[in-house]
Amino acid sequence: MMTRFVLPMVAFALLVFVLQSGLTLNPNELPSPLLQQSAPQFELPSLADPEVLVGSATYENQLVLVNVWATWCPGCRQEHEFLLALARSESIPIFGLNWRDSRPEAMRWLEALGDPYITSAFDEDGRIGIDWGVYGAPETFLVDADGIVIHKHIAPLTRAIWQREFLPLINAQRGEQ
Repeated sequence: MMTRFVLPMVAFALLVFVLQSGLTLNPNELPSPLLQQSAPQFELPSLADPEVLVGSATYENQLVLVNVWATWCPGCRQEHEFLLALARSESIPIFGLNWRDSRPEAMRWLEALGDPYITSAFDEDGRIGIDWGVYGAPETFLVDADGIVIHKHIAPLTRAIWQREFLPLINAQRGEQ
């Protein structure tokens, strides 16, 4: 008789524990299976010119940011001004992956807001985003000169995040203090 009441209470207590521990997770820190692994190789049409192919070979042997963005993404608009400032500073090349978007809308976006990217690959069906483990836009990857993903940030990129998460890694890659 007692078991009939104890078992559900134990199950309920375990469920509360699991759910409570989930509340402490930061969704911006979702683990990526790509960290410290080779970045996925890809080749896609350029956003600006579908006849031109761009991809991982475009930035090989360089320390770069790969920024996943889309016009339908509010967070992408939030981070856009910072990406423009970062591009103007010429501190690191930024390559775009326009993800699950409309080419005409993406081109209008860049014409209206400015283009921080060296080039953007156009991933209309999201196939390459899947290879990169993209959960949603925006996501930013730091890829070293050997093609290894050394950092992934989910959510809009800001100056504070840049200084806290990215700059130390970039300086370490460049042998700077």
